[in-house]
Amino acid sequence: KVMAPEQPLQQQVCYTIYNYAWKTGRMTKKIKVRATASVANVSCGFDCLGYAIGDPADILTINLKDYPGVNITLSGSKADTITTVAKYNTAGKAILSLLNSLEINQGFNVHIEKGVPPGSGLGSSAASAAAAVVGVNELLGNPLKLDELLVHGMAGEAVASGEFHADNIAPALFGGMILIRSYDPLDILQLPVPENLFSTAVLPDFSVNTKDARRMLPKRVPLKSAVEQAGHLAGFTLGLYKADFDLLGRSMVDLFAEPVRAELIPGYHIVRQAAMDTGAIGCGISGSGPALFALCDSEKISRKVGIAMVESFKKNGLNSIAYPSPIQRKPPEILG
Repeated sequence: KVMAPEQPLQQQVCYTIYNYAWKTGRMTKKIKVRATASVANVSCGFDCLGYAIGDPADILTINLKDYPGVNITLSGSKADTITTVAKYNTAGKAILSLLNSLEINQGFNVHIEKGVPPGSGLGSSAASAAAAVVGVNELLGNPLKLDELLVHGMAGEAVASGEFHADNIAPALFGGMILIRSYDPLDILQLPVPENLFSTAVLPDFSVNTKDARRMLPKRVPLKSAVEQAGHLAGFTLGLYKADFDLLGRSMVDLFAEPVRAELIPGYHIVRQAAMDTGAIGCGISGSGPALFALCDSEKISRKVGIAMVESFKKNGLNSIAYPSPIQRKPPEILG
């Protein structure tokens, strides 16, 4: 809890207040934060496009403790498959990255209630990392702005994917539809979301390992495919600005990942066609899968699409759960 002497004056003041609050017992010592799932790639935006959805979500309860170290406990969906070692846990790694940047040796107890199953393709690691950095930052008196938390969330994400990516963690942290224009330097853009744009995510009952799904991708793509994909991403972006759902649908094409990853998901083509036949604007694989997502032009259609996709998965021998919702536009929610 001691400020490094070489830090800027503004941070020195922040830490003086922080240390005083801690010693006098005036600091909030416990917080509960909810961060939602997210859809990455959105067909045409491999590694650079994603949006947040309303459900499912992770809920983290974070307590300050009076000695160093980050202790993690877990419950909820497939919690027994997740490590509690902080540096190998997405939430733990994100917290360690944040503390290291501030040079604070503060300890935390973190309980993660998993609502977003790992290996779902719905940003499970991002949900935990986003809730973790928001909660810890709040407990420390908000020394960092929301956009300054992103790099620490990305450090947590790297534990799961093996690389730094923002197409799940940025939507989970900021809400809405996010375009990562550049990773070097990092440049995150918030895109407009038409009022009547709804999402349906459908999660079948099996998992895909993110690192394995990345390894199977081609190292090179033909120039023709790269040009086509750039056109689709540009068209999708313009479709959001114009609320042109026909343009959005025409642009939801993936020439990079889905042709390969579709083979990992039993009945993918049949389930996708069921979504389209029921009125979806477009449908594809969420992140690395196995979850599929569909965009729709009304809440009513999004619910019908979810039912059709669940029934189609069942015909292919898989149980699944549908999550119809508006695009989640807000950052992680502090519950108390």
